Amino acid sequence: MKLDDSISAVVTGGASGLGAATAAMLAGQGVKVALLDLNAELGEKHASAIGARFFHCDVTSPDSVEAALKGAEAAHGVARVAVSCAGIAIGKRIVRRDKDTGANEAHDLASFQRVIAINLIGTFSVMSRTAAAMLALPPLEGGERGVIVNTSSVAAEDGQIGQVAYAASKGGVASMTLPVARDLAKDGVRVVAIMPGLFETPMFAGLPDEARQALAANVPFPSRLGRPEEYAQRVKPICENPMLNGATIRLDGAIRLPPGYGRLPRSGCLPASAAEPAHPHSVAPAVRAGAY
Repeated sequence: MKLDDSISAVVTGGASGLGAATAAMLAGQGVKVALLDLNAELGEKHASAIGARFFHCDVTSPDSVEAALKGAEAAHGVARVAVSCAGIAIGKRIVRRDKDTGANEAHDLASFQRVIAINLIGTFSVMSRTAAAMLALPPLEGGERGVIVNTSSVAAEDGQIGQVAYAASKGGVASMTLPVARDLAKDGVRVVAIMPGLFETPMFAGLPDEARQALAANVPFPSRLGRPEEYAQRVKPICENPMLNGATIRLDGAIRLPPGYGRLPRSGCLPASAAEPAHPHSVAPAVRAGAY
C-alpha cells in the first residue's frame, strides 16, 4: 500500500506516545488521519499540529468506538489503515502479602478486568469494526483492501513480576494476530502486531534520570529507551509491504526482560496504585488511553 492522500487512517491512543508519533508519521506521508483518544485537550492540539482530525473515543465502550469511527469515516472516508495504540499498565502480583497483618491478598478482579478491557478487548473492538468497513472497499493494486496494526508488548513473552494483567492483555493481542490475519486474508486485509520494549513515552515521563538510566542500561543496543518515532518507523513499512501479514514483530533493542528490576531505586518506580508496591513498568490505572 502506498501511503499518500488517497489513504485514510485511524489511530487509537493518538494523542500521545506511540500513537501520536504514528499519527504524525502518517500525516507526513499525506494520509488523512483521524486521532481517537480519551484526552480531548491533547488530542485536539496534536491533530491541529499535524493536520489531522480528533475524535473522542473510549475503546472500552462499543458505542464510543462506533461513534468515533463513524465520525472519522464522515470526515475522511473509510480507513484503509487502522493502528491501535490505546493502552494502560498496572503493577500487581497475583498474590500480595500485607506487611502489617501477614495476610495473603489475591489480585483484585476489577483492575485485572480493566487492563484486559482496554488493552485486549478495546483492540479487538477497533479491529473488528475497522476490518468490517475495509471489506466493503474496492481492492487496491494487488488485491489489498487495508492493514491493521496492533500494539502488543515484549511483556507478552517476557512478562515480569507484577505484570500478570498487562502480560495477559498483550499476550492476547499477539495471539489474535495470526487467526485474524487468516480470517481476513481472502479479502485482502492484513494484520500485524508490534511488540515494543522499553520506550520513551508518558509512562516513563515522571522517572528521575537515575531510574531512566537504569532502565536504559538493560537494553543491549542501543542502550537507551526507544523513541516513539521509532515505533512509527516500524508502522510505515508494515503498511507498505504486502508480505508483512500475520506476524508479531519485536521492537526492543534485543532486550529480554528479567523477572523484575529489584535494584532500581524506589524513587525510580511509578506507583501502580496507592495500595500496591511501586513497579517500574506501571502507570496509574486511571492513565489516559494511549499513554505508552
